[in-house]
Amino acid sequence: MKFVSWNVNGFRACLQKGFAEYFAQAGADWFCLQETKMQPDQADFAPEGYHVFYHSAVRKGYSGTAIFARRAPLGIAYGIDGQHDDEGRVITLEYEAFYLITCYSPNAQAELARLGYRMEFEEDLRAYLTRLNQHKPVILCGDLNVAHADIDLKNPGPNRGSAGFTDEEREAFTRLLAAGFVDSYRHLYPAQTGAYTWWSYRFNARANNAGWRIDYFVMSNALAPALREVRLRADVPGSDHCPVELELEG
Repeated sequence: MKFVSWNVNGFRACLQKGFAEYFAQAGADWFCLQETKMQPDQADFAPEGYHVFYHSAVRKGYSGTAIFARRAPLGIAYGIDGQHDDEGRVITLEYEAFYLITCYSPNAQAELARLGYRMEFEEDLRAYLTRLNQHKPVILCGDLNVAHADIDLKNPGPNRGSAGFTDEEREAFTRLLAAGFVDSYRHLYPAQTGAYTWWSYRFNARANNAGWRIDYFVMSNALAPALREVRLRADVPGSDHCPVELELEG
């Protein structure tokens, strides 16, 4: 089984930058998007053989998620137990063997203006995932807007305490893992440096690989034995994030 997760930073814009070509090349069974910045009828993309699910923000041109799935799910849910659904941040698809969730976590923003809401979101998301995990394994993917450890960004010192690298956000990720989940990339590559998924558009950051790893596949511990590969596709253009590819046996 192959999964792809990508923060496209505006789906309509990404479609003009080679998205369809990469989508076809990837050949994923599930392709999850974050930060679509659109309403469901605004993108001209209907891949044959896929079921399409959009969750758009009430505020137009903001946030939003989507999933393209070869297999029809048993059930679909938007938001987190009826919460946090105004910004289109979470879609859950239920299958016989697992739940698949795409998530675009809130950014704490400049001067940490939204850190309080971010931590509320984290608490509710962890409780939701933990409850689902009691029924069947969970695959969570998306832009989780946190670099968990110093190894997950190029310049940890100057960025300590900044949005995405606060103690609070990092500790919330640690608590998520402790609740029965694994960071798939670090499970396979615990000491790999220079492995990033987002680069600022400023200061030639991508060319210099001065990035952050903030896009993840987090899965239930029970799925770890099925983990075959995780790839960070920094070679794929089209967004300030790169796609993350996951392969599982099954």
